[in-house]
Amino acid sequence: MRLRHADGTTVHLAYCTNVHAAEDLEGVLGQLARYGEPVRRRLGADRIGLGLWLAAPVVTALADDRAALEGLREELDLRGIEVVTLNAFPYAGFHAPTVKKAVYRPDWTERARLDHTLACARVLAELLPADAARGSVSTLPLAWREPWSPGRGDLARRHLDLLAEGLADLAATSGRTVRVGFEPEPGCLIETTRQAVRLLAAADPEWLGVCVDTCHLAVAFEEPGPAIARLAAALPVVKTQASCAVHADRPADPAARAALEGFAEQRFLHQTREAAPDGPLAVDDLPEALDGALPGDAAWRIHYHVPVQRDLPPPLRSTRPELVAALAALLGGPAALTDHVEVETYTWPVLPGAPADNGLVDGIAGELAWTRDTLTALGLTEENAS
Repeated sequence: MRLRHADGTTVHLAYCTNVHAAEDLEGVLGQLARYGEPVRRRLGADRIGLGLWLAAPVVTALADDRAALEGLREELDLRGIEVVTLNAFPYAGFHAPTVKKAVYRPDWTERARLDHTLACARVLAELLPADAARGSVSTLPLAWREPWSPGRGDLARRHLDLLAEGLADLAATSGRTVRVGFEPEPGCLIETTRQAVRLLAAADPEWLGVCVDTCHLAVAFEEPGPAIARLAAALPVVKTQASCAVHADRPADPAARAALEGFAEQRFLHQTREAAPDGPLAVDDLPEALDGALPGDAAWRIHYHVPVQRDLPPPLRSTRPELVAALAALLGGPAALTDHVEVETYTWPVLPGAPADNGLVDGIAGELAWTRDTLTALGLTEENAS
């Protein structure tokens, strides 16, 4: 779906396919028929956007096989789907039984991460609609926070320089602009907007910037307005991921703890933060917090993406108010600070009471409809509205 900001910017709205991950091209094509087109039909839209997640072997195959890439493009067109963004954060195996910290490898100290990201950019340049201003690729915020060293920092900076050079070369040869956004995430080397501004200060802003994940922003207890303003003054917001975290006002309450137990699943990492005057207290996974690693004296926020349009059963809530505030900061002013918005609730398969397969189409369509309606309430208009 496309919306128009008052300043004339076209804002592309998509959902990320890492919610129904496939590890080969046949699986990716199957997703378009099983989920992508049914979601579009459920919304009654002529066209919807997908933020494709392509496992590393799929990206390599597409980058090396022109016919396969053209086949994917034709399938997208046939089903009324456009792609302006790729999610290159997970490298492969994103729906393995246990993912946890494996999602952060390879990191930006490793050549494989650079090669994968540039291959994603080349694939995206071929998939972009002719009238799209640019494409975006989101990636991890350099690395998990440890181990880290000056030498690893030098490697990462060198790879970022090569990334910018590769994106510039791609633009020169293809005529298409693709930018890469580094996505701050709890527990990583770049967790907060202040760290993003500091650690990405030397990155070439023509090609490199930030992907703002609003779940991660909330988990860090960052106020959306000031955080977005801080970023926008220093770095381009290449992409925004519209997402909500889990919030517990009174985590020591037995009812809250019982509800939180349902979110302590074993596939993904659920970093947990407790509000504190000098900055949030932190543990790397929800089971640790529930086992006493956090005192539970103040509110908790958990890195667990929950559907943006759904209320959580009390005494929990989602960080939907923080999401709305972030979207207002990004797109509610006189100038659009981002033009790619991707709904990214990849946790549907592991949610407590996870929907059956058909329910996933309804759930994703509901998320896109809610996000579209929230953006129109901020003054954006649907480009295909009559």
